[in-house]
Amino acid sequence: MMPEPCPCGLPATYLACCGRYHAGPLAGQAPTPEALMRSRYSAFVKDLRDYLLSTWHPSTRPPRIEAPEPGLKWLGLTVRQAGMAGQDRGTVDFVARSKLGGRAHRLHEISAFVREGGRWYYVDAPPNAGLMPD
Repeated sequence: MMPEPCPCGLPATYLACCGRYHAGPLAGQAPTPEALMRSRYSAFVKDLRDYLLSTWHPSTRPPRIEAPEPGLKWLGLTVRQAGMAGQDRGTVDFVARSKLGGRAHRLHEISAFVREGGRWYYVDAPPNAGLMPD
């Protein structure tokens, strides 16, 4: 049986890429904002809501994440740019593609990340980010 490719799009297996941040000794320990963002995308693909909440900064984290809509299919991730603003802040500009009910969608977001206690957390995205028909 072939190893499962990572949903984030990097040329690696899931277990060698985002899976190592979802479970095991490196759980929640993504080393950069981009690695955390990719692992969060993979967590959306795999419906790992506990991981999504645990990597969301407490100041902006919702009380829960709803289950994905039935039939939602994630189609791919493109990281357009990743940058740092000092040692403990970063941003990732990305596009995530999905399909629901026969309609393709794009989520374009510039996400903000912060490192606290040695761990990276997703903070938020600007208000103009959002889901758009493809």
